[in-house]
Amino acid sequence: MAQHHRPKPPKGPAGRGPLAPYGLPGHLAGFVEALRAKGLPVGPAETVDAGRVITHLDLLDRAVLREGLACALVRRATHRPIFDGLFDLWFPAAVGAKVTPDSKFDVPRTPDGDIDVPALRDLLAELLASDSASLQDELDSVVTIIVDELGAYRSINGESHSAYQAMQSVAPDVVMKKVLDGLLKPPADTPEISEAPEPFAEEIAKRNAADLVARLRGSIERETRRRVAERLGKERVTSYAVPKVAEQVDFLRASDDDLAALRRTVAPLARLLATRLAARRKRYRAGAIDIRRTMRKSMTTGGVPIELVLHTPRPARPELVVLCDMSGSVAGFSNFTLQLVHALREQFSRVRVFAFIDTTDEVTNFLDAGSELGVAVSRMIREARLITYDGHSDYGHALGTFVEKFGDALTSRSSLLILGDGRTNYRDPNLAALAHMVTLAKHAHWLNPEPARQWATGDSAAEAYRQLIPMHECRTAEHLAAVVARLLPV
Repeated sequence: MAQHHRPKPPKGPAGRGPLAPYGLPGHLAGFVEALRAKGLPVGPAETVDAGRVITHLDLLDRAVLREGLACALVRRATHRPIFDGLFDLWFPAAVGAKVTPDSKFDVPRTPDGDIDVPALRDLLAELLASDSASLQDELDSVVTIIVDELGAYRSINGESHSAYQAMQSVAPDVVMKKVLDGLLKPPADTPEISEAPEPFAEEIAKRNAADLVARLRGSIERETRRRVAERLGKERVTSYAVPKVAEQVDFLRASDDDLAALRRTVAPLARLLATRLAARRKRYRAGAIDIRRTMRKSMTTGGVPIELVLHTPRPARPELVVLCDMSGSVAGFSNFTLQLVHALREQFSRVRVFAFIDTTDEVTNFLDAGSELGVAVSRMIREARLITYDGHSDYGHALGTFVEKFGDALTSRSSLLILGDGRTNYRDPNLAALAHMVTLAKHAHWLNPEPARQWATGDSAAEAYRQLIPMHECRTAEHLAAVVARLLPV
């Protein structure tokens, strides 16, 4: 079979390849490939739309180009930060250090020519607090100089830039204090008031100051990524600086921001799973052929099955019993899965939820309809009896406690779902208790947030548990959706 190789891009001046070696269409195709690599669902139709969009836009207006491509390529609001991160790398604001000949502000400097950092903080506070669009452009110019001079360092591979170093030099806490003082300062044309500001006004000012400094941090990080991408290549910077979509983030490595984004995906994911479950139930009730009754009825026609007999529909919905590890090591996975189960509760006739760390307690009442999951989880940890000894996971004792106190929750109509990594801290895994639970339930499955290759390592008893119960690797929301959709009983 003949192999087709992509031609090498032409070399640019000074040994550096051009930014768009295959022209604008090739650059757009590469941008779409980068979006897909990060999990964004961009199809051929969206790509063609994006190509048509850029033929109608002023390519020199970067803000308009960004919004135009976003309209064509982004389907969900939660994917917009990923799009913006890639756009900044694929359509950079400049090449090399930005030149700002029309700047009204000079960065304050010492007699030696270095940046006067204390005076720079005053300038940043003034620019951040301003609403003027022109001053915001000045802020971008100052950020460029900060990254170029305060964020630069020599590495073994040559000169590079660090956002952390730049922010440490600026001292964001000091800048925020200066911004806050400016926001709380009364206008110049009002008489001086000696009274302290109202607590509400002070709290609003603090939040505004924090948001402004966060915006400064974001600007410095974007400028640093642009400069580093010029040296290392945008593909390499993309691999670590641009996050994946929330659905592909590993539960055990998710940051607080990732978990917050994940929680926003629960409602659409639950609706999708509920729709799939309803379709499966409809097919099951209408399409399943009862072979035994069909063959029996065929006796009246000489053994020819002329009339098909379908299974009798089962009006009762199944019961779901969830046993969930609430220890800190798997808290992100457990919280998200509980939130998903909570959203799917209408698909079951009854849902009972049990939580454990080293002992088990029922927490169904904390997950009533209308309750916010974060508050419910806080109440579980505070009010439920989940810890008996030292607060470390003890699956053996937790399973034994469940069988002893709540064994009647499992019946022949129950579907058992266990959530956890199976790490017992080298304690007795109590396999007998799990085997007993599996025999009581109609269906039983275990969702494990760890990679399958780690199930037989260290203090994990997952490999032993897997011999008794089907265990599924479930590291991301995409895995969870696929597993839950496949396991949901009809």
